[in-house]
Amino acid sequence: MPDLTIGPKVRHPLHLHDKKLKELEAVAMRIREDVIDMLVEAGSGHSAGPLGMADIFAALYFHVMEHDPKDPDWEDRDRLILSNGHTCPVRYAAMAEAGYFPKKYLMTLRKLGSPLQGHPERTKLPGVETTSGPLGSGSSQAVGLAYAALLDKKPWRVYCMMSDGELDAGQTWEAMLFAGRNKLYNCTFIIDRNNIQIDGNTESIMPLEPLPEKFAAFGLHVERCAGNSIPDIIRAIERAHSITEQPTVIIADTIPGYGVPYMEYDFAWHGKPPKAGEESRGAIEALRTLGGRIMSEHE
Repeated sequence: MPDLTIGPKVRHPLHLHDKKLKELEAVAMRIREDVIDMLVEAGSGHSAGPLGMADIFAALYFHVMEHDPKDPDWEDRDRLILSNGHTCPVRYAAMAEAGYFPKKYLMTLRKLGSPLQGHPERTKLPGVETTSGPLGSGSSQAVGLAYAALLDKKPWRVYCMMSDGELDAGQTWEAMLFAGRNKLYNCTFIIDRNNIQIDGNTESIMPLEPLPEKFAAFGLHVERCAGNSIPDIIRAIERAHSITEQPTVIIADTIPGYGVPYMEYDFAWHGKPPKAGEESRGAIEALRTLGGRIMSEHE
């Protein structure tokens, strides 16, 4: 076995102050609005997951990850793997917000010839690390990248976004075995624990709990956070950075369709877009205050 004991790179502090928090919350709101506009224009795509994950992507792209939109292939960039590739509208919206490409491109989602396909394609869009598709494969791609970074003594980290539904795939657990066995401390898995998948609620289809104990048994350090609370997300990631002997999995409890009351918790919105007109207008109006929640948090 190769020597992987190079020690983690010291990361920049992730502490939040009130001004930065409000900036990140505003970014998350713009990402959600863009997701709605993209889906309406495309006439197809997934709503619940992207809306629920917007806070995580705002935290990653605008506070946590070391990356450069002007130089997407920068050698020491952190790698973000989107294993649940069907939720790509949230990634595209975050990337456009960060400056990887003009926002007007978002309206080409799922259109013929567009670099913004229904699953990310590595060769079509700079800044996308892997091509997503079969659920479960992203975790294997992530551990391969993390292992390569340690072999090459590179400082960058790997963040792997995953859905809870894809934990039904056996390949996921093979990747966890590999990550735990090789102590891939530079790899952080973030599970979108929204409790839904295309056919219904996860615990009805294939019960997953107790998830923390399962991941721990595979040799991972486990964190759990409120996935729609940016401070809680960042605290969990900061704790992950402090672990030097294990990979970390963060179980992020999110609300599917977060911010749009008629979508929240409803698995029917896993794989369909809002319709143009009353549905989309209602969604945007609700998102402007997340049903009053943003205002109440900062009164």
